[in-house]
Amino acid sequence: MPEAQAQTFAALGRFRVLDLTRVRSGPTCVRVLADFGADVIRIESPAGLDPTQGTLGARDSSDALNLHRNKRSITLNLKEPQAQRIFHRLVQTADVVVENYRPDVKQRLGIDYDALSSINPRIVLASISGFGQDGPYQKRPGFDQIAQGMGGLMSVTGFEGQGPVRAGIAVADTGSGLYSAIGILTALLEREQSGRGQWVQANLLSTMIAMCDFQAARYLIDGVVPPQAGNDHPVTTPMGAYPSSDGYFNIGAGSTQQFRTLCDLIDRPDLREHPDYQTSAGRLKDRATLNRILSESFAQRPTAHWVEALNAAGVPCGPIYNMQQVFDDPQVQHLPTTTTLHHPRRGPIRVLNQPLILSRTPAQVKQTQCEAGEHNQSILSELGYNSQDIEQFIQQKVI
Repeated sequence: MPEAQAQTFAALGRFRVLDLTRVRSGPTCVRVLADFGADVIRIESPAGLDPTQGTLGARDSSDALNLHRNKRSITLNLKEPQAQRIFHRLVQTADVVVENYRPDVKQRLGIDYDALSSINPRIVLASISGFGQDGPYQKRPGFDQIAQGMGGLMSVTGFEGQGPVRAGIAVADTGSGLYSAIGILTALLEREQSGRGQWVQANLLSTMIAMCDFQAARYLIDGVVPPQAGNDHPVTTPMGAYPSSDGYFNIGAGSTQQFRTLCDLIDRPDLREHPDYQTSAGRLKDRATLNRILSESFAQRPTAHWVEALNAAGVPCGPIYNMQQVFDDPQVQHLPTTTTLHHPRRGPIRVLNQPLILSRTPAQVKQTQCEAGEHNQSILSELGYNSQDIEQFIQQKVI
């Protein structure tokens, strides 16, 4: 197939996804599928029925607009039997259902895996929860910061003696959404062989533990309970944040050769040849003294000088940006990090692109978040309902 022709196909264009998610972890998962071309139908509650509506702010908030693009929307009151029957019709046409209700809610609404697979044996159900689908914490509500605390992240974040510190972004929510997307794509690949769907499960607690990765491995394998290390790397130095004359910057001089090059740049041959600093373990043991000396040298010149000089010498180094500076950076502007969309009330808005680049079938952000129930009529018509049926659903508050 010619390259130009191949580009007209969306990577996931043959799949239909029913989106029952809200807040952040579930929408993060579904956003991946939508951006790569899946036909995503967002099932929303009619106005006033969902107690979580507005959790992320108004419908036109920056957060909501960034999360809920590239979807169609239908409103269904799933507490009503007729709405459940409509949803089951949708399941017959779908490949994936994604939900992040509390585990016990699925059975009440008839959207558990056994119920859905009896309607469509090829369906993949992805469920995201706080603590898992069973176990002693099954019914606990799960939130990102709670998972950060219970998963170990807050114990290793911040400065020694400061007390626990949360990450500045929703690490557990976002990570759970991304792991769920991986699980869904894996299940769809396996379905090509077996012809059967399966139940994909992710939870914030397991995600947070998994994302602690080498810090968790230090305990599991070495028996070390990792302490807080502030802006320093936990096991390597000099690697962390250092002051300049006009701010701060990061250095990643993990190897002995990089350290020696750094010493040459700051004209400190005594540090370069110091017998205690010829190994990573030696530098780590004397990190406090070494950091103090390095900080005094770095404070003599501005960040831009050190970023240019250290990178030119092969020592990894970078500035520490606020969000405006992030998007002003020339490399960020070169990369396809954002897309501009037109919103009917907010006008032109910029949203984040997927960070993945595929050479033939890239992600595409084509449309902003639609209105709740904007596609009620077209989706119900696709399912075989006529205009009289739809009017009756409105009168009965099914949609």
